[in-house]
Amino acid sequence: MQKPELLSPAGNMECLKAAIEGGCDAVYLGGYAFGARSFAGNFSNEELIEAISYAHLYGVKVYVTVNTLVYESEVELFLNYIDFLYQNNVDAIIIQDLGMMDLIHQTYPDLEIHASTQMHIHNIEGVKAVEQIGLSRVVLARETDINTIRHIKENCKIELEIFAHGALCFCYSGQCLMSSMIGGRSGNRGTCSQCCRMPYTLYNQEKPINQDAYVLSPKDLNTLENIGQLIEIGVDSIKIEGRMKRPEYVYYVTHLYRKAIDDYNNGNKIIITEQEQNTLKKLFHREFTKGYLFDEEDKNWLNPARPNHIGIKIGEVISYDKGMVTCKLSYPVHQNDGIRILGHYEDNGCILNKIYQNKKLTNQGRIGDTISFALKGNFKPKDTLVLTSDSHDLEEIQKKIKERTRKIPIEGEIELKVGKCIRYQVTDGIHKITVIGKIPVMTSQNAPLTTKRIEEQLNKLGDTIYTLQNLEIHMEDHIFVPIQELNQIRRTSIEELNQKRQYIKNYHKELYHREVPTLKEENGYTLRIHSEETYFTIKEKQIKQIYVEDKKLYQKLKNDPRVVLLLPRVMSHFEPCSDDCMVGELGSIYYYHSLYSDFSLNATNSYTVAFLHSQGIRRVTLSLELKEQEIETLVNAYQKRYHKNPNLEYFFTMHPEVMISKFKIPSYYKVDTNLTMKDSKGHQFLIHQSNDVTRIYYQKEKSELNPNDLFSHSIHTICMTDLDDHYKQYLV
Repeated sequence: MQKPELLSPAGNMECLKAAIEGGCDAVYLGGYAFGARSFAGNFSNEELIEAISYAHLYGVKVYVTVNTLVYESEVELFLNYIDFLYQNNVDAIIIQDLGMMDLIHQTYPDLEIHASTQMHIHNIEGVKAVEQIGLSRVVLARETDINTIRHIKENCKIELEIFAHGALCFCYSGQCLMSSMIGGRSGNRGTCSQCCRMPYTLYNQEKPINQDAYVLSPKDLNTLENIGQLIEIGVDSIKIEGRMKRPEYVYYVTHLYRKAIDDYNNGNKIIITEQEQNTLKKLFHREFTKGYLFDEEDKNWLNPARPNHIGIKIGEVISYDKGMVTCKLSYPVHQNDGIRILGHYEDNGCILNKIYQNKKLTNQGRIGDTISFALKGNFKPKDTLVLTSDSHDLEEIQKKIKERTRKIPIEGEIELKVGKCIRYQVTDGIHKITVIGKIPVMTSQNAPLTTKRIEEQLNKLGDTIYTLQNLEIHMEDHIFVPIQELNQIRRTSIEELNQKRQYIKNYHKELYHREVPTLKEENGYTLRIHSEETYFTIKEKQIKQIYVEDKKLYQKLKNDPRVVLLLPRVMSHFEPCSDDCMVGELGSIYYYHSLYSDFSLNATNSYTVAFLHSQGIRRVTLSLELKEQEIETLVNAYQKRYHKNPNLEYFFTMHPEVMISKFKIPSYYKVDTNLTMKDSKGHQFLIHQSNDVTRIYYQKEKSELNPNDLFSHSIHTICMTDLDDHYKQYLV
């Protein structure tokens, strides 16, 4: 049974050191550009060099996230950044953009590439697609269940990486456009505004139906007790989410997963104590779920009451008067702890700078005590008091991180013979260093060198990352060498071993080349329809293609040569289809032929368009996030590089699909009709459940693009949908 890699997040250098001390095998981190967590601390280029060097000393691999979509104007900068990472010995890059994946794989064939979870790979066909391309690893969508993972592992050779702990997204990764569409902050570009953590009101036929406002806010994933199942099926990397978390969180979560993995591999039962669970909860959680990874039901996946850290319950409010809260404790609390009251009307929290007991200041409260503290709010008796930051826990964890107790075990062998220089050999199990002294060993009758003194000097490893676990000494009797000679040999051996552990990758660069087909260009309009009634309304209109997702409706209409099957963006089961179809995920490209691609494949640059055309996509629908000038730049670059025209479509809609989720909102609220949803700013959304997924559509007030302008920029077809009313004015 292979031991999986434990992969930890690092939002900055402090977190990287915390992850390493916690026991990780690898870290993933991002630079200042092209990473999907722009609001994490992230690393400058100089800090990246330091981070890679520091991690490699400990035998820890470094994966850099370059998993945003790349626009045409950014390609040169992006490629220069990849070149910088490659020349500085990064172990792998994590990527979402299909065009950049193709460009990098061809340009740097020896650079390891991991398919990001943003690539939305959730089935064996998608895994086989990137395996066939030549990628080293795929980070599966967080919705992928363990049985599917097992099936993939049994039938593919590529490495599988699985998220095991941390925040979940409501939407399939890489498929969320909500933040982009309503606020211009793209999750695919690293600036997600966390729309799924915002309050909403759900309406069923104009009647509000939700009591709790956070209808899109998942709990946090926690699979500590199930790690054995992931190990058993051969998962290659167990990943912890959290590049925006503090070092103490990174350390402790890593520490617990290290413990669980090691216990299971050593044949021991995985036991997470109540104290460990409480410490974990105090560091951060929104309640825990085992996620769709372990087939958690929807009712145990969502936390609609609150979207933020809720700590652990430590008491209840007894009274509130003139800004002072009085609470009865069921758990200890200390000065400088962080608390929050989960109120009937509102939540509010603070750092406990002053704690009162019987109107006297105290520095702590014990179980059963009644304490008071100042806090503004509107609180009622029996409101819940929670501990969100334990100052003692944080101090203890900080101390453990600073102690740097993680050491690399080494073994040494020393030989001392009269008349010859000392010969010292040291190994870390992979590298072997041999150091020859400069001063010959001498005979001594008065104060001969002892084995104990040799051990003492060679064991003085101080602040180095090494610990000498075994030392073989071969020496003659009655010998002498200066102690400084032993010290110098020790220092030299460690310096050389450090250099060996800072491995240098061979730099190998090749030219990019992609053959693209000559494609028939058909100008005009296409339409996505949801009903037979719409079809008969537009049947006689001049329209190039009619996309139909409902299979029953498709079977009724397929005799019309314009009708094309629109395949789901989440595919768990593939059926043979010889007809034309539109695909929206990688697995379908691998499985089907004679295709059109949907906007969900996120084509934002000419390299992606060329890659998709080379894979049999006859017409590529561009990303909805592209602006007019960006489209023009993309087309010009394609024509210049490939000396051909791309065949492009743009989805012009006032109801863009901004989320697709495995969570079934209507079922959760026990209604079997479509719903509407409004946020606090008045944005309105349609919610539709079908084919075991929920789709959320944003009702835009206006579009920034005009179809006639798009045609002038070499967009060949404009796609519309019968969800909109405006489509009728464009059809002749």
